[in-house]
Parts: sequence; structure tokens; C-alpha cells
Amino acid sequence: MDFQQGLITTIHDYGLGNNDPVAFRQELSRRPTALLIPCLMEEFGRPALKLIREALSDLSGLQSLVIALAADSAEDVAAAEQFFAEMPFPVHVHWTNGPAVRELLLSVKELGLDVMGPPGKGWAVWQGLGIACQDAEVVGLFDADIRTFGPSYPERMLRPLLDPSHGIAYVKAFYSRLSLETNALQGRATRLFVGPLLSSLEQMFGSLPYLRYLQSFRYPLAGEFAFTTDLAMNLRIPSDWGLEIGLLSEVYRHVASSRIAQVDLGLFDHKHKALGDRPSEGLQRMASEIFGTVLRGLMEHEGSIVSKDQLPTLEVLYRRVGEDRVRQFGLDSAVNGLPYDRHTEELAVQSFSGLLRSGLNKLVEAPIAHQLPSWSRLSSCSAGLQADLAAAGSADRARLLKPRPVSPILERTPAQVA
Repeated sequence: MDFQQGLITTIHDYGLGNNDPVAFRQELSRRPTALLIPCLMEEFGRPALKLIREALSDLSGLQSLVIALAADSAEDVAAAEQFFAEMPFPVHVHWTNGPAVRELLLSVKELGLDVMGPPGKGWAVWQGLGIACQDAEVVGLFDADIRTFGPSYPERMLRPLLDPSHGIAYVKAFYSRLSLETNALQGRATRLFVGPLLSSLEQMFGSLPYLRYLQSFRYPLAGEFAFTTDLAMNLRIPSDWGLEIGLLSEVYRHVASSRIAQVDLGLFDHKHKALGDRPSEGLQRMASEIFGTVLRGLMEHEGSIVSKDQLPTLEVLYRRVGEDRVRQFGLDSAVNGLPYDRHTEELAVQSFSGLLRSGLNKLVEAPIAHQLPSWSRLSSCSAGLQADLAAAGSADRARLLKPRPVSPILERTPAQVA
């Protein structure tokens, strides 16, 4: 790993293995810290979440773990609680789509605010933050499908925030996305869409501060990040596939770059999303929504917009830069002995380039994105809403739960669910 620094402080992995779990637990005990994992019930039948549970089982200094769970029944929620029953810290399984939660959030419409989703990771993160921020000073977020999760992940991502003297308010992860099965490069949305898009926009508009900021992150779509609760409470949460870029836009709005860091987590793998056969599916849908989020950020922070007259230029630039990146990744893979399917990568660039025109049209028709309001705003309207949400996420269990055996999904072995 290199040792270069830039606009955003970079915490490298020099491969020395200098982690100190004992010191880390002591630091956790001095600054109340919560972890948040947004989760679908199906993840409990996969090996990744068992690996995460095992890696977290030694974090005795953790204030709490919040599982923002989308589930079909109270029985599923109870099974999830049983799954985490032996952890050495409190675990709050929050039923994000439970009847009491939905009833409570529907009542917020009386305040003139729509906080009903759409259901997905953004909605789960927003609810989970409302609960985690009640008692913690630092909150870290990890996805539930990380197949390479180890004890170093939370340690490296949280330690920059645990010592206030560092002055850090937000930490973003970056890593090398490689398939565990084939060693092939993953992360196509970042490598083949976001990177070439930002480079193309810079050629069109120059080195605008917001574009320079986004390009400073080595993995802007990483779903793993951590922040102080005073920052988390003031962030609007995007509710589509633009979540990660949208959060970076919110952080840019609230925090000086000197208070942001990115940390290398090393090799990383999780579920891979298919490209999709049409723009409304898979990575194509993700890229389309990310495109809208990037352009909205450009409008909000720089007062700049890609006009319809400029669109052909953007299409040509993106296609050329994307093809250049394919060549670069091909060489990188060849020297490292990694398999690389250049034709498939070229087809991905071709598919992504076809999204730009329709994406710009959608933005012009609906320039204001749906964002879930910050918890600081909601608290000013209803001071007890966070506590009410936490209670609602647990309220249905006693009322709806019927005795039954442990959910079969939790009894299956990794070999049965792989």
C-alpha cells in the first residue's frame, strides 16, 4: 500500500497486523459507541451474518448493537433476537416494518413530513440511527452480507472517532473488492460508472470543490461508515440507491474536509448484484439513481447543472473514460494474475452510458429527491419520537408473538444456505 494523502485523510493498511483489540475495547468503554446493521430476514440464513456475529462477540466495551430488521412476522423478529442472545452487549432488534412502527411513522404526516420510506436500506438506516443516537456518541454502520468480516473491520473504522483529539467526525471505508470464489475484481458500479462519471464531469466543469471532494474517496459507494452522533443527527438520509453518494453530499454540507477520514479495510467481498437486463433492474437501476444523486449534489453545492445541450458531450466523455478504465483494470488484473473478462466489462460501460440521457430527463422532471428528514429536525417537532420509535420497534412482539420452534432459517448450516 502507498502512503499518499490528499484532501481526505487516508488511513492505510500497511499489512503489519498492528491491531490491538484490548486497547480498542478500552477505548470503546470510554466513549459510548453503537453499531448499526440494516438487515433483511433472509440474511440470517447465510454464512456472512454468522461470521459478523462471531467477529463482534469480543467487543465487550460496545454500548449497543442495533439490528434494523425488515421481517414478515413477530416470530422472525424473535428468532433474530435469539440469534444475537449471547452477545456481551445489549442488542436491540428493531422491526422496521412492524405494525406499531408503521402506525407511528404514519402519524408523523400530521407534522407535514413523509417518513414512510420507500422500504429499503435508506429507510432502515434512518430508523436505526434514530435509535442508536439516543445513547451513543459514535455510531458505525456495516452491511449484513459482508463475507470477509473480521475483528479488524470495526476496530479500524471506529478508532479514528473514539479519540476526540483527532477531530474526526466521519469515517468512510474503502477496500479491494475481490470475489472469494474467483479472485476477480468486483465493484463495477464504482469502477466502471462512478469513477468515469466524476472524471467526465470534471473535464466539463473543471475542478469544482464538490467534484474534487467526491473523487478523493477511494470507494465512494462503500456501505460501511461511521460518524459522531451530533453529525448523524443532522443528516438527511436518501431513500434510494443513491444512499452512499447522498450521504457524502450531506457530510460535505456539514463538515470540513479536515474532519473526514477514509480507512482501508483490506480485501472485501459481499453479495454481487447482476447488471440487469433493462434500466430498471440490478446495477443499471443503481447507476441511474446514483447519477441523479451526483447531479443533484452538483446543483446544490456548486449551482451547476448538465444541460441537455451538454448531454452529448457527457455521453462521449463517459464512454471514452469508461473504455480507458476497462483497459487499465485489465492490465491491473493481468499483472496480479486475476481473471478478467474485458468483453463483459465493455458491455457494462455500454449499458451504463445508455442511462445518462434518461437519467438527466428524470432529474429535470423531478429535481427534488425524496430524503428522510434529519433526526434533529424531527426532534424539534416531536421531542420523544426517537424513544417512541424504539418502543414501537419492540411493541408488537408481546402482542403478536405465538410460541413456536426456532425459525428453520436459523437452524440451517452454512453448507445448506451457500
